[in-house]
Amino acid sequence: MGSPTHDKNSQLDFLKHRLNMFLDILEAIDPEDTDVDDIDRLIMMIDELESKIREFNNRELSESVK
Repeated sequence: MGSPTHDKNSQLDFLKHRLNMFLDILEAIDPEDTDVDDIDRLIMMIDELESKIREFNNRELSESVK
């Protein structure tokens, strides 16, 4: 992993990059050859993205309280 992303622009860039990666993978999947493991990996990517969004939001809230 890299260093923590603290400023809003870096966080937004990170999320955009991850979302674009997800979309690229989604577009590359052949529906005829997709199996349950592929779907599980996509769901895991979405869960990780959602977790990062929560982490960034919580970090922003805790910094605004200081």
